[in-house]
Amino acid sequence: MKSGITPLVEVRDLVKHFPVTGGVLLREVARVHAVDGVSLSIEPGETLGLVGESGCGKSTLGRLILRLEEPTSGQVLFEGEDILAYGQEKMRSMREEMQVIFQDPFSSLNPRKSVAHIVGEPLLVHGVRSRTERENRVQGLLEVVGLRREHMRRYPHQFSGGQRQRIGVARALALNPKLIICDEAVSALDVSIQAQVINLLQDLQDEFNLTYLFISHDLSVVEHISDRVAVMYLGKVVELADKKTLYHNPLHPYTQALLGAAPVPDPHREMKHTILKGDVPSPIKPPPGCRFHTRCPYMEQICQDHEPELRELGKGHTAACHFAGQRPSLYKNVRS
Repeated sequence: MKSGITPLVEVRDLVKHFPVTGGVLLREVARVHAVDGVSLSIEPGETLGLVGESGCGKSTLGRLILRLEEPTSGQVLFEGEDILAYGQEKMRSMREEMQVIFQDPFSSLNPRKSVAHIVGEPLLVHGVRSRTERENRVQGLLEVVGLRREHMRRYPHQFSGGQRQRIGVARALALNPKLIICDEAVSALDVSIQAQVINLLQDLQDEFNLTYLFISHDLSVVEHISDRVAVMYLGKVVELADKKTLYHNPLHPYTQALLGAAPVPDPHREMKHTILKGDVPSPIKPPPGCRFHTRCPYMEQICQDHEPELRELGKGHTAACHFAGQRPSLYKNVRS
């Protein structure tokens, strides 16, 4: 993070454990460690990419920031204020500043409501009672995201996947938010449509000075759109750096393995990488010490006994590994 700049969002030691119940009385028998002590910040106007395997806690972290889920412990600061201390009414007004674009562009839209109602509903909820004013605002939003006025009277099933996601973007913009969390916002779209939506998001960011938390498992998309990238594994952030540093010089073995597994569209470029063995451990009972040690080819006894801290290894480059930068990279083909 640049010195002297107050983060728009700051997360401190955020934890979310989901109870697992069992037996006749449905007592708690275990806990799913979805997010386990995450700390990070997002500057105004930047895009922070968040990557990792399915089930690592990316989407849960986004929902915690929005308070769609209540954390077990920790802090979520928005413009310096801990929003977890807000009551229901104050949090309701805070929703104007924080919005989300969901992964599925169909299930996130009410099939029984017209586009005018879907995009205009946030305005109605937050006090815009005039129907004419709402419809004028909706018309303007649709034009901003590349749709037309006549689309206002149509229903979600009458649109393609890309158009539906544009409707989701318009809804997220309705209240002029400062932060938008894009939760796998393009993963359900065709590649060509993905490019259109990504370019739209970047144009809107420039026009409205938006801040994004861009959650995805697609490394190429994250590299294209992000300023900085955080890598999650089993509920924890294991590496964080600006995108150029992370993609050219990954220090954590898990980040190296992720980049090595990503396909490169060049038949003349030889990729040499180590394929990770084994499965991701259960989040119900994470392994002790470093959570990656069960799959790491460089594992030593200290990795089992002591959990590594997320420490700074370069300017703005942090990694949680006892041997970060001291072992041969699993990602041999460092990008030029």
